[in-house]
Amino acid sequence: MPTFEGVDPAVPPSGPGCLECEQEQGWWVHLRRCAQCGHIGCCDSSPAQHASGHFTRTGHPLIQSFEPGEEWFWDFRTTEMFETGPALAPPHHHPTTQTTPGPRERVPADWRDRIH
Repeated sequence: MPTFEGVDPAVPPSGPGCLECEQEQGWWVHLRRCAQCGHIGCCDSSPAQHASGHFTRTGHPLIQSFEPGEEWFWDFRTTEMFETGPALAPPHHHPTTQTTPGPRERVPADWRDRIH
């Protein structure tokens, strides 16, 4: 397993959904969790791509999927995916009652035409 610098396994996620999308009343396709500060951002398929934007702003390089049943990590610096990594503080995914894409009430009917 690779060395994971800048990971804080004690920090909980920032919430059940993309932090910026929640503030902007936006929507997302999938969620990603910063392994350093717990920021939850939307994936690069999502219209706003907040997880990548968080990396650009902060330099926090590692994210973990915040989707139920997924444990993989991504390193923005090296563009490498890792099937496993350090155990982060719970919860490890968004609520299973939350839709993907989500949140249900804000996802437009033509959402497939709006993704990357």
